[in-house]
Amino acid sequence: MMENTVMLPSLREKEQEDRLAVLDADIMEKLKIFMMNSQPFQEMMMMYKCAIREVRTKAEVLNDEMSVRYHRNPISSISSRVKKPESIAQKLYKKGLPFTVEAIMSNLSDVAGVRIICEFVDDIYQIAAMLAMQDDLKLIKIKDYIKYPKPNGYRSYHMIVEIPVFFSKGKTPMRVEIQIRTMAMDFWASLDHELKYKKNIDSDDEEMIAAELLACADRIAETDTIMQQIRMKLDSLEASKRKQEEAVVVQDADE
Repeated sequence: MMENTVMLPSLREKEQEDRLAVLDADIMEKLKIFMMNSQPFQEMMMMYKCAIREVRTKAEVLNDEMSVRYHRNPISSISSRVKKPESIAQKLYKKGLPFTVEAIMSNLSDVAGVRIICEFVDDIYQIAAMLAMQDDLKLIKIKDYIKYPKPNGYRSYHMIVEIPVFFSKGKTPMRVEIQIRTMAMDFWASLDHELKYKKNIDSDDEEMIAAELLACADRIAETDTIMQQIRMKLDSLEASKRKQEEAVVVQDADE
């Protein structure tokens, strides 16, 4: 399918970490030249962008429906991205795979990503369930990092889905990673990601910061739980008030 394939050098696992940085410049230069002359690669990236559009539309439709039906929007925002070529190359390299369209589409499930930010934890599971129920969307894999957080405190709900996208040559199933999290979870994840790329930090300081981030993640999770309880209480009070008002209307009608 692809001409002028760039073969990334394979390394034994114990050598990868030490030699990867040295080989980065050479790999990225080959990748740059390859992309400039690769129509199939450009077409593949376009296909992933179209798959993202399909998933975003599904989430937006659900949000609009719930806005009318329940008078609130469970989704605060939706963002998306196609993984950068450098990141794709690094992942293929670590897996010992060639840089080809076939290798990417067959072995990588997170090239296309959609992030859905919800207000409350129960909204996450509700949106995830609604997406999974759609008959044209195939659920491939779930990772629930909310019930089972990562050791560093990371929390989010991940879904790998396969969605059909219709092109001029026919239908193509495309994989998309969906991350669903609360605003608090997203705030923590963004800061954690930024701090991880800080340089010139010795191991002792790094361990201290990791412990502080974990403590922050636990406090954020506790805050999410409290906010969920407050919302449920308000919903209950509102429902009780509505029933009282309806009872008064019925009583007035009988009189």
